[in-house]
Amino acid sequence: MKLKPSSLFAATLCAALLASAAPHAVADDGHGHDEAPSSAEASTLPRFDAISEKFELVGILDGASLTLYLDHYADNRPVQDARIALLAGDAAVSAEAHGEGEFHAELPMIPLRGALPVVATVTVGEEMDLLAANLDIHAEDEEDETRAASPARARAFPIALAGIAIVALGFAGWRFSTRKRSAQ
Repeated sequence: MKLKPSSLFAATLCAALLASAAPHAVADDGHGHDEAPSSAEASTLPRFDAISEKFELVGILDGASLTLYLDHYADNRPVQDARIALLAGDAAVSAEAHGEGEFHAELPMIPLRGALPVVATVTVGEEMDLLAANLDIHAEDEEDETRAASPARARAFPIALAGIAIVALGFAGWRFSTRKRSAQ
C-alpha cells in the first residue's frame, strides 16, 4: 500500500505530537514510592564540612535535625566510639551515635536564614579535637523556586524539540507537495 504524501505527513505529525506528550507522563515531586528524599532534594539541604588533622566532620541540617558523619581524615574510615558535643550558634547540644561514624543531634529550634557557626568537640578515648565550620542556611522559598524550576526546564527541551520537528516536517511536506504539483 502506497501512502499519499499528505497522509504520510499527517501520520508523521501525529507521531511527533504523541512523542512530545510523553514527558508529561512522568511522576512529579511527592508521587514516588520511596520514603527517602531524592538525591537532588538531599543535596539542597544545608550542610557544613569541618576538617582537622585527625578528623573530618560533615553535618546535614534538615529542619532542627542535624545528621553528622565523622571520619578519620587520613583514610576516610568512620570513627568508632566517639563522642561529639556541639555548639551551634548559642545552643550547646550533644550528638547521639547512630552507627559507625554517624551521629544525630536535635537543635532546640530551627535555625534562621544565614550563617550558623558550628564548633564540634570530638572525643575518642583520651584524644580530643575541635572542629569549626559555618553552616550556610538559605531561605526555603529560594530552595522551593529552584526545585520548581527544575521540572519545568526538564520538560521544556523535549517540547521545544518536538515543536521544531513539527515545523520541519510541515515545511518538508509543503515542499514535497508543491514539487509534485509542479511536476504534474
